[in-house]
Amino acid sequence: MSRISRLPSPLLRAAACTGVAALALTACGSGSGSGTTSTGSGSVKVGLITKTDTNPFFVKMKEGAEKAAKENGAQLSTAAGKFDGDNAGQVTAIENMVAAGVKGILITPSDSKAIVPAIQKARAKGVLVIALDTPTEPESAVDALFATDNLKAGQLIGEYAKAAMKGKTAKIAALDLAPGVSVGVQRHNGFLKGFGATDKDVVCAQDTGGDQAKGQTAMENCLQKAPGINVVYTINEPAALGAYTALKAKGREKDVLILSVDGGCTGTQAVKDGKIAATSQQYPLKMAAEGVKAVVTYAKDGKKASGYTDTGVTLITDKAQDGVTSKDTAYGLENCWG
Repeated sequence: MSRISRLPSPLLRAAACTGVAALALTACGSGSGSGTTSTGSGSVKVGLITKTDTNPFFVKMKEGAEKAAKENGAQLSTAAGKFDGDNAGQVTAIENMVAAGVKGILITPSDSKAIVPAIQKARAKGVLVIALDTPTEPESAVDALFATDNLKAGQLIGEYAKAAMKGKTAKIAALDLAPGVSVGVQRHNGFLKGFGATDKDVVCAQDTGGDQAKGQTAMENCLQKAPGINVVYTINEPAALGAYTALKAKGREKDVLILSVDGGCTGTQAVKDGKIAATSQQYPLKMAAEGVKAVVTYAKDGKKASGYTDTGVTLITDKAQDGVTSKDTAYGLENCWG
């Protein structure tokens, strides 16, 4: 997902064992300072590199990896970029982890193309590399991908929006991620596909970086450009909540349909509260847990994970639409993250 967030700080508790500046790998216990979760010197070494260490999506991903490492007798090293897009930081993390003797690396690439040479060097040294959430370009640069089908995630909210509009003419605003980021492109295109629209039907498109404050600014700009907007696609729930704030300031929050992707606990609560009409929920804990298991399997018997594993997506809304499969927020809150 990309998923950059300005969600509330309780989520920072697990923002966790991550060296950000030098991305150094040190030891710590679950939920403590910075560095590595260790389960013993003789265990399989697994590395996890996320885009950031503060976004609740990646916090939950790390929690899933920590739990799976303990359950499977692995030693987990974690690192993150200083910001979403910090390719240099992720390259350093890969180099450090390879030097530390990890058997496998799980990574959410900040730059799907620029990270490829570092991944290739790691694989050449026998390290299993699995992309989580975000595919590399090309996807074959890694051994395997465990991720949400982001095209489907976008398509689900697009289908929902089309049904909810009940034939009314849509004036769509797209609050996107950033140019060229595969997750953002897939979600955007999936939404338009589900809605039966094209980019020509989008009256305003702005990049938000997945950030709540930038989402608010983007929505304010779009309302100035096209005051009649009645459908807002957002890359993630922080951007959606920013859009809601801007709409509320104009007294428009009740007559504009806001759609999003992620299914974090704060975002799912926003659906329950009526701020977001529907969101596509994904499962970062599962991505990380399956990744750790795959590295342990590789270390023990040499069997490599390969190809794409869909870790699932569910449409969450309390205003179900005919012909669109969904679950309510009670289900969403039971299965949310963050």
